[in-house]
Amino acid sequence: MVKGRNVTIGTPGGSPQGDLPFATAAATPGGEVAASPPDPLVDLLQRAGRGDESAFAGVYDATSPRLYGLVLRVVRDPAQAEEVTQEAYLEIWRQSARFRPELGRPLSWMLTIAHRRAVDRVRSAEAGARRDSAYDAQRTTTLAGDSTADLATASLEAKQVRRALDALTVAQREAIELAYYGGYTHAEVAAMLNLPIGTAKTRIRDGLIRLRDAMGVGS
Repeated sequence: MVKGRNVTIGTPGGSPQGDLPFATAAATPGGEVAASPPDPLVDLLQRAGRGDESAFAGVYDATSPRLYGLVLRVVRDPAQAEEVTQEAYLEIWRQSARFRPELGRPLSWMLTIAHRRAVDRVRSAEAGARRDSAYDAQRTTTLAGDSTADLATASLEAKQVRRALDALTVAQREAIELAYYGGYTHAEVAAMLNLPIGTAKTRIRDGLIRLRDAMGVGS
């Protein structure tokens, strides 16, 4: 996304955390308050908003330690923090033309974007974990509700199915065991067996037909 790194922001001996020399009022020897120097990030962001990639490279170099540190504190995983930080910079690049310095400091604006991205990633991960927990709880409840008679019947049927499976070809049996005992999808079975998905589906279909015939089950 960023090609150049030829723009430098900051003064020699600056903070290793990437702090920028933000404007501060200073008193002159005569007691007057001097005008604050302009924030260099403002100019860089405005140039980036006009499509200047070298200016955006300067923005990245000057602020990436701060944005990455914030994201890492939220997501708590270095690999994910790198991904979220890159996503944040992509959004900053796209939105740079809309930045208005009169509404706030550029670093605060960028940190807000990065924080929002990090929170979204955490919420997405938590939602996925809740779905997995709900699914596991449902499976546990279903298994606990089986009666002794049901389990005995299932045991007899399992023996019959095992005998029928033994009558299949090795390729058919392998595909069916992955799909119905392993719980994998057709696409996953194809990937695990290094087969085209059409071939995997054919093996499963043909194997089921032979199983039906071996067990004497009508179509």
